[in-house]
Amino acid sequence: MSSIVHIELDDANLPPPTPEIEQERKVAIFDLMEKNSFALAARDDRPIPPGPYNVALSIRDRRLVFSVTPETGGAPSEFHLSLSPFRQVVKDYFQICKSYFDAVKSLPPSQIETIDMARRGIHDEGARILVERLDGKAEIDEDTARRLFTLICVLHYGG
Repeated sequence: MSSIVHIELDDANLPPPTPEIEQERKVAIFDLMEKNSFALAARDDRPIPPGPYNVALSIRDRRLVFSVTPETGGAPSEFHLSLSPFRQVVKDYFQICKSYFDAVKSLPPSQIETIDMARRGIHDEGARILVERLDGKAEIDEDTARRLFTLICVLHYGG
């Protein structure tokens, strides 16, 4: 399977992120660049541009847009995903993240761990939805889905 070698988030029209959101973004991008698996899926007997890929993520007209260009150049492949399936899980994720960030400041480690387990569960659900939504468009592994879901949340934060 191929990979993403560069990722760009189009957040130009979004409000500035909180320090916590910015940290989540940096960690997700760092981890994604360290290791990921991403390949375009075959569609309509068209040739598949080989990876590795440069990927740009944006939100346009209330849709998540993936613009994927082979690192070697060429025309981008673009696909749009409805944000509707992500809305509730993103909302839940932000709520649990807020609880987690608040807990880190004042609660004992056992309670922080419980909140973090819930946070990971919601994050896993978001990654699962992303894999389902990308079916027939791109193939990704679980870790890549988790990191991309984090970046979707970052974009969704202001969108």
